[in-house]
Amino acid sequence: MAEHTGTGDPLLSIALLWRTNPKTGRSGLTLDGIVEAAIAVASEIGIDKLSMRKIADRLGVGAMSLYAHVPGKGELIDLMVDHVNGTLYQSPDDLPLDSGWRPALEAVAERNWELFAAHRWLLGIDVTRPPLGPGTTSKYDTELRPLVGIGLSDVEIDQVLTLVLDHVRSVARLSLGVAETTRATGHDDREWWATAGPLLAALISPERYPNAARIGNAAGAEYDAAIDPDRAYSFGLRMIIDGVERLVASKQT
Repeated sequence: MAEHTGTGDPLLSIALLWRTNPKTGRSGLTLDGIVEAAIAVASEIGIDKLSMRKIADRLGVGAMSLYAHVPGKGELIDLMVDHVNGTLYQSPDDLPLDSGWRPALEAVAERNWELFAAHRWLLGIDVTRPPLGPGTTSKYDTELRPLVGIGLSDVEIDQVLTLVLDHVRSVARLSLGVAETTRATGHDDREWWATAGPLLAALISPERYPNAARIGNAAGAEYDAAIDPDRAYSFGLRMIIDGVERLVASKQT
């Protein structure tokens, strides 16, 4: 991971996230403007290359002007993540709750998949210490709704949501890795597999590696590649939700 949330001063970060003391500089520079510029720069060059200087250049101000609003990059990362989290749902009613908890939870996964597709830089940030500002809190509250009242304890609800979101993030990073490898090599996975697959099939002896030979060959033939992120997303999500369904059913017996 290139960056981590929760690395700045926690008191300053919380104050900034909740805008308890908003400021506007003489040049009209605002905290919201800085955050939006930082997101734009990260989208263009990646979170690993983001710097206060590059944000200032985009805004047409001196780098020191930014520090009157945000003390450092650690707090800024929190603000960026919280901002995009707050854009995911326009209303708590965005999820299809009338269709039942399962379609609604699938919709939560799909929304987060779309969020990572729109903001690839998020995948370079470790959010073990989440930025609990209004955007992230609103997102969390909305995504808990499908699981409330179906028979799970509060802790189980939190764990189920965490499991779904971690799955989406993991496969989104896998998908990003596929895309980056394609850009770096100039060949997509199908082209690479067309060359590597037959050679591997000849080298991986069924007598020595019976499981790897049989299953690897079947998977490669099905995916036309070594991995298939879209299948991994769908299959993993189905397994998670099936497991949750069994847990819910067990509570009712």
